[in-house]
Amino acid sequence: MRVKTPYPPHIHLRLTRQKNLARLALLMLLVMLSLFLCTTKTWGQHQKLQNQPYVDQRLFHLGFTIGLHTQDLILTQSGYVNEDGESWFSEIPRYSPGFTAGLIADLHVTNRMNLRAIPTLQLGEKRFVFKEQTTGEEYKTRVRNNYISLPLQLKLSADRIDNFRPYILLGGYGSIELASRKGEAVRLKPYDMGIELGVGWDLYLPMFKLAPELKLALSLIDILDKERSDLTDENLRKYARSLSKVSQRVITLSFHFE
Repeated sequence: MRVKTPYPPHIHLRLTRQKNLARLALLMLLVMLSLFLCTTKTWGQHQKLQNQPYVDQRLFHLGFTIGLHTQDLILTQSGYVNEDGESWFSEIPRYSPGFTAGLIADLHVTNRMNLRAIPTLQLGEKRFVFKEQTTGEEYKTRVRNNYISLPLQLKLSADRIDNFRPYILLGGYGSIELASRKGEAVRLKPYDMGIELGVGWDLYLPMFKLAPELKLALSLIDILDKERSDLTDENLRKYARSLSKVSQRVITLSFHFE
């Protein structure tokens, strides 16, 4: 059953997606607070035998990471009306999963702080739906984006509890696309930069350290390519001109091996 709302469909979809993102951010904040409260409460209790008790004291170490991510976009409509009187708006109808793999270079700064660089390969895509506001006609397309990203992060860790240690991270990233396809209705710039926030858990195993991590990356620049000399199909220009600004956000679930 379709739920009636006082908003146009594209506004309702955008509000729904913003609410979902806000809920995810709130969930990450609650998880971080819970982990640190748990650390404060349980520290000083009887400790079990620790695996690799001195591993965090190394000045520098390497590792690798694999994971899944979703590439999402924040779209700003231009309100463009073509010669036929058509006005198109666009949305990202759903998240599309992608694959992430990279290397970890970690520098020990203090007992609670590490500086790390994680050059990463991100393979994924973004799906667009364009809809004409009067007739309801739809046009669907997708943009495949494969990035090499270089995040620089501060990892802030709580006290270690037996073989468990929660942490939060904050930092920034720069990324560049490996290959950009021409002739598509939407084309994104081959570079991006932004900020990252995340939460994770170091699990100390007998042979290595495993860290599940959830991270949110938010773009700080407009990545929409407006210079479309490559677009030879005139029918596609109405879709390209319907957007005035695009910024990116990526949610990543990673597993670090160090």
